[in-house]
Amino acid sequence: MATNSVVSAFKVLEAVARMQPVGLSELARAVELPKSTTQRCLLTLQEVGWLAPTEGSPPRWQMTYRAIAVCGRAGVGRGLRDVAISTMNELQLATTETVHLCAPDGDSLVLIERLDTSHPLRAFLPLGERISLHASATGLAYLSACTAETIDEYLAGPLVASTPDSITDPGRLREVLAAVAERGYSTNVGGLSVGISSIGAPILDHGGSPVGAISVSGPSSRLVQDRFDELGPQVAGAAARIGLLLQ
Repeated sequence: MATNSVVSAFKVLEAVARMQPVGLSELARAVELPKSTTQRCLLTLQEVGWLAPTEGSPPRWQMTYRAIAVCGRAGVGRGLRDVAISTMNELQLATTETVHLCAPDGDSLVLIERLDTSHPLRAFLPLGERISLHASATGLAYLSACTAETIDEYLAGPLVASTPDSITDPGRLREVLAAVAERGYSTNVGGLSVGISSIGAPILDHGGSPVGAISVSGPSSRLVQDRFDELGPQVAGAAARIGLLLQ
């Protein structure tokens, strides 16, 4: 990409971050570029995963959470992380375990915030980590709240094992997702990281669509099966409160 094109792309990216979701005409005026140039920049940034169009016609543009992998945050204002952080703090204090907040990006989740436990032995994932939907508590929770079409499409793809305990059989995953949807929270023992157990719940927007997931994670030696019934409703409750704040 030529230097001028790179500069234009960054101008467009920064403008979208300020104005999202924003339409092409409004964006082109803001960055003082021809609509054709602005459109090319948008498509390039979409191709590399930094921007995505909303549904509808004409589409409006917004940042994706892939930006987390580079700068630790995506978007501005009261985004998911900003809305969730207070509830995450409450959940961390109540459970004394690590709390993760994830947002969707393509066919996986991205970790956008983590509140660590004070325990020396703890679960750890770096911010920006991409997380498989079928191998994690947050992923199972998120997927359980998706449409049947989305679930079918995901289960038709490759289900790569993160650990020997990852569930990779589509039939078994369907059973698990049905149970998660009925119960309101997911459980995952060693499916993403050996020796780590997690409990997750989906975060839903005002229309009931999943926009992310939250989880409590810790060593399987401490986060034992007997604690799942205690912690599950707490995680589900936290997810529900975050969803209400998004409305």
